[in-house]
Amino acid sequence: MENKTPIIALVDDDKVFQLTASRTIKAAQLTDKILQFENGEDALVFLKNHASDSETLPDYIFLDINMPYVDGWMFLEDYSLFKTKLSKPIEIYMVSSSIDPRDVDRARNNENVRQYIIKPVTREKFIELLGKAAA
Repeated sequence: MENKTPIIALVDDDKVFQLTASRTIKAAQLTDKILQFENGEDALVFLKNHASDSETLPDYIFLDINMPYVDGWMFLEDYSLFKTKLSKPIEIYMVSSSIDPRDVDRARNNENVRQYIIKPVTREKFIELLGKAAA
């Protein structure tokens, strides 16, 4: 399988994070395919609508915990119910400014979360995560 450009989804209501993360990812030349969602609901609708289209689905999701409407935990609950219908596996990184040990433990214990990352996410961290995931 050829090494194609990954698609990254940022699911976060923080516009500053969206902007800095997408700029950082592009500047590090990790990908130019970035999907942005302001809440978990929009991201879930997108995933469900494109479940069979692996060219459109993200390879990685950076998921915020605290969002209005559908937060990161609700997203994960819903995601776990339909992930088997997706045409490719998706790596989910939980991103939060919360250093609450309960959040960290809850994320670690969720089979769908690859890693819990505390904001801000540096360029080096994105390179490390996406490089490690691609390896």
